Amino acid sequence: MTEALVIDDNRNTADALVGMLEMLGLGARPAYGSSAAMALLQTLTPSLILLDVNMPGVDGLEVLAYLNREPRLKAVPVIVITSDDQPETKQRVLENGAESLIVKPASLATLEPILKKVGVL
Repeated sequence: MTEALVIDDNRNTADALVGMLEMLGLGARPAYGSSAAMALLQTLTPSLILLDVNMPGVDGLEVLAYLNREPRLKAVPVIVITSDDQPETKQRVLENGAESLIVKPASLATLEPILKKVGVL
């Protein structure tokens, strides 16, 4: 089973995204914030990462930079899910290696086609 990692400092959002992924047949686990995610990513190589941008401490852009520097994680598709709908944010996350950006709230209807496009469904 494919295992995704959902990184969001909002527990409700992270849990909802995990639930959506599971409804689509993917295994998923939450990381409630970037610190928890960075700890998990020391040993976990997920098949997909859903990533929030605006988090306290290390933000999503810094997580993307880390993923790009780490050979084991560089090829993992990242979908950014954020409340920040500014064009500059979309440009920055795509320039930094994200496959796509979804503006919150995410839904199955917006998530499923993107997951098919990146090849995890």
